[in-house]
Amino acid sequence: MSEVTLVPIRPARRITLPSTLRPVLLGLMVPLLLIGIWQAAAAAHLVAPYILPPPSDVLARFRSELEGGTFQADALASLSRAFAGFAIGAPAGLAFGLLLGLSRMAERLLGPIFLAYRQVALFAWVPLLSMWFGGGEAGKVAFIAMTAFAPSAVNAWRGAAAIPAPYRELSRALTLGRLDHLRLVALPGALPAILTGLRSALIYAWLATVGAELFLDIAPGLAGRLNEGRDKFEVDLMIVALTVLAILGLAFSQLAAALERRSIRWRNR
Repeated sequence: MSEVTLVPIRPARRITLPSTLRPVLLGLMVPLLLIGIWQAAAAAHLVAPYILPPPSDVLARFRSELEGGTFQADALASLSRAFAGFAIGAPAGLAFGLLLGLSRMAERLLGPIFLAYRQVALFAWVPLLSMWFGGGEAGKVAFIAMTAFAPSAVNAWRGAAAIPAPYRELSRALTLGRLDHLRLVALPGALPAILTGLRSALIYAWLATVGAELFLDIAPGLAGRLNEGRDKFEVDLMIVALTVLAILGLAFSQLAAALERRSIRWRNR
């Protein structure tokens, strides 16, 4: 009898996804499932197309908008307003918060007024801002700046006020001037809270951009396309605008988080 040689069977190689790709795929599972249910409901005529058009119609509308170039211009207009309002409101809030956190006199004089201001809903300021700045571009940017101001100021205030007492005593012992104390003690000590405030301010600036475009005068912008879709009863256009707003909002959140992480790494060097 001839000898039988046994060849070892190698176990099948398991396909593993990169660790960075796995959360993305998991996050896409539910949206893709919902889109599939949505398409199936539309194919079965469970929902009227004029109430909720199928995903294929929404995708076709998105392509036509991109080919026309108007959607890119609207997105650019919204982004420019958001960054302009953030660039005005966030630094002003940072300076105001540091003033309250580092000066007991300023905290006693201005703190109650600021706390009272925060109790007023932001959209309640829209009529007054529209009277002062108009409903055009200046009024929109002013509203966005006001929205970015508050979280930046609150976190800078808390961060500066929470600087440990030994740091303050060391600053006095070294007879540091106000600018040196701010640069060497206050800003590094309050940096985590400041970064949190700037991150919130960037996200709130984007949310305020949508509100400003909805409630003030009609102008190029993504929220303006929402109004257009409502007035013309074009639900596919509204869904496209909402989807782009959501994607850009996620991008704003990721950008703010990345900047915060990078700044913290720079501080820890």
